Order: sequence, then C-alpha cells, then structure tokens
Amino acid sequence: MINGYAAMSQGGRLEKFSYDPGRLRECEVEVKITHCGVCHSDLHLINDFWKGYSTFPFIPGHEIIGNVTAAGKNVSSLKIGDRVGIGWQAGSCMNCEWCLSGRHHLCKSKVVTCVGRHGGFAGSIRADHNFAYLIPENLDSENAAPLLCAGLTVFSPLKNHGVTALDKVGVVGIGGLGHLAIQFAAKFGCRVTAISTSGEKENEARNFGASDFVVSSDKAMMAKSVESLDYIISTIAVKADWNLYFNLLRPNGKLIIVGAAPGNFEIPVTAVIRTQKSICGSATGGRNDMREMFDFASKNNIVARTESLPMCEANSAIAKVNENKARYRIVLKN
Repeated sequence: MINGYAAMSQGGRLEKFSYDPGRLRECEVEVKITHCGVCHSDLHLINDFWKGYSTFPFIPGHEIIGNVTAAGKNVSSLKIGDRVGIGWQAGSCMNCEWCLSGRHHLCKSKVVTCVGRHGGFAGSIRADHNFAYLIPENLDSENAAPLLCAGLTVFSPLKNHGVTALDKVGVVGIGGLGHLAIQFAAKFGCRVTAISTSGEKENEARNFGASDFVVSSDKAMMAKSVESLDYIISTIAVKADWNLYFNLLRPNGKLIIVGAAPGNFEIPVTAVIRTQKSICGSATGGRNDMREMFDFASKNNIVARTESLPMCEANSAIAKVNENKARYRIVLKN
C-alpha cells in the first residue's frame, strides 16, 4: 500500500489516504519520495479549475524527487538507489508524431502524474521509467524539486523559441515560476526586465538576475517601456489586461503564456498585423527539454528559492500557496 494525502472532493482539505498500486509494470519504477514541491497547478487540480479535468479522490504533487526502490524487467536506464525526479508528465505513448519528434508533452495519450492517478504528496509513487529523470549530483533535492515543473515550464519557451543573448526578455510575475524564469533568461545572457504589480520584490528580482524592474500598475513606467522587449514570459495565474504587456513588445515580439490565468485575450487584430507580434502558449516540455533544463541548471547554479514543510503539513502548504504567501516555492519533505 502507498500512503499519502488526497483531495477527496472538489476544494476539500487533504486527508490521509492509502491505495494499492497493483503489480509493478515492466516499464515502471517505484520511487520512495523524499521531496515534493507544491505547484499552483496542484491548487487548480484540487479546485477543479479546468472543469472536469480532476478526478477525485486523488493525491496531488508533481515535483517529485526520491530514490528508486523497484524497477520493472524492461527498465535498463535506472537502478535501485538512483535519485530521480518525476514532473507533471508520467508517461506517453512514445509512438505518435509528437513523441517521435521529442514533444512528448503534446501526446494525446500522455499520462499526467496526478490526473486519473496519484501524485507525490505521498510516501512513494510509480511512473514510466522514461519519465523519471536522474537529478544532477550538485543540485540539492529541496531546491531542485520545483525545477521538475516550474523550471521546465519557463526553460522550454526560452529554448524552443530560440531566445539568444541578443534578446531582451520580460518576465511578468515574480513568484514560483517567475523567479526561475528570471534566472534562466539571465543565464541565457538576456537583458531581463521583471514586471510586477508592486515594487516590493524589486531587490529580490535584481538578485535573481533582472537588470530592469517595471511596476505594471505605474502608468508612467509602463509607458516608458513600450516596444522595449523581444519576448515576454507571463507566469501569472490571475486575470490580466493583456494589451498592457502586448504593448511592451517590439515588432516581431512574442508574448508567451505559461501561467494558467483565467479570461480571454482582447488584442486588436490590426495591432497584430501591423507589428507582426504574436501570442502563444508553452506547456511544460518534452523529455529532451527536461534533460537539457537540468543540465543547464546544474552548470549555471539555477535553483528554486524554497521553504520546506513536513509532508504531514500538506494542507498548510496548500493554504500558503492559495494565499500567495509562498516565497518562492514550498517543498514537502518525508
């Protein structure tokens, strides 16, 4: 039996929960969990933000690090005792056009770590070995756990959109995703502008690598920043006036949405045509993206700023995330 903390119904508190994982599959590994980050998407799943996507009961958690304790007979890439990480995705078909091109996260048959199955707020977990990644030795588990979702989410668009050191990158929202986006973009060599609703995080944003800081509620600051950025990565999960950020882009610029914000875009069509700007989304990344992200983070000392709580305080952790009091990522520890 695997023991953990599950959401039994929409919006409910997590409760102690046990389940039988059944027989270990030939392609699976079982991992004894030592650390699991708390992501805003866990809160979305608990609240069924995506309407019908969540299935109850389920154990949240998809920024998981632990040690392999068992491996199926077809597993050759990992061995007992290996320290591995499991992120948002725990499996895919491996045969469709998306998987064969390295974009496993777009596979229609992808397995999400805690949708229709149980995640990492638990003692152990099972996953397809193809989606269990070795963690670089120089990265501490607590600070590396959030890289499995938050880190991959902000690294992938930088890599896949061909961002270079010549580009000026804006990061909207200086939270769990944003503080990592600043670090990655700065280490790409970009001039980074941190964009926040208030000035209270300016010093920390600059310490993460931001060269400039803009308060989005300050009309004068925003006006001075019009057409100054090549890329903007939006990490916020609240409703926004997207025109404000769209106007900060230079011609051919891209507004890349990675935060699950509610609402719709209302961008003038003529503005899109005239400036050739674009809006796109980015959802986590494929297996190669994950490996490259960890390699890049390891070489450039990119880690999450974390605070830890024992696994038994999972409800307190969820409450802090809900109240926007996490600085910057909470990690549960067994």
